[in-house]
Amino acid sequence: MSAHYDDGLDQLRVGVDMDGVIADFNRSWIGRYNRDFDASVEVSSVSMWEGMHRLTHFESMAEFWDWAQADRPSIFRDAPPLPGAIESLGRIARRHRLEIVSSKFDWAIPDSLGWLADNGVAAREVHFLWDKTKAPCDVFLDDAPHQLMALVRERPDATVCRMVQPWNSPIAGAVDISSWDAFEQLLDEIAAGRIAAIEG
Repeated sequence: MSAHYDDGLDQLRVGVDMDGVIADFNRSWIGRYNRDFDASVEVSSVSMWEGMHRLTHFESMAEFWDWAQADRPSIFRDAPPLPGAIESLGRIARRHRLEIVSSKFDWAIPDSLGWLADNGVAAREVHFLWDKTKAPCDVFLDDAPHQLMALVRERPDATVCRMVQPWNSPIAGAVDISSWDAFEQLLDEIAAGRIAAIEG
């Protein structure tokens, strides 16, 4: 039988976003778009948040999302994991309370839950929220500029981490994370500091 992990004093509630953090959303939609329309969009072309339609023939993001949900499974079910994400999440889940905190359209929720199951993500809680400040986490890892700014502003009690991507920039008050190893190291440091504060 595997070990049972209790909620220890140094266990953190770690809220992790999905798309652009653990799931390669851009590789998913671009692969499908290129197949559907015989196009040649490059993943490296994505350099802005919510600007995917500018790389396509769609005139608006509304048109883009209409296409994205037209077929099943959707682009959210097909996304490959980003390198190192699943392995790191497994280690984090054994050490802390892993929670998924993601903004999703209603139509994307079933495929997103399926993606988490397909990839063996052992999250104790899954929150689909437009306002991520409502998630009760000690640490957040996100890539969306507006979410990061809101978390820094509204959750001063939490450590807010920016997954560095071409479509975001440094935000005052957020910790830049460029690799999963760096994120795990940060969690270890926060947990150690919590114990030292309690014992001191």
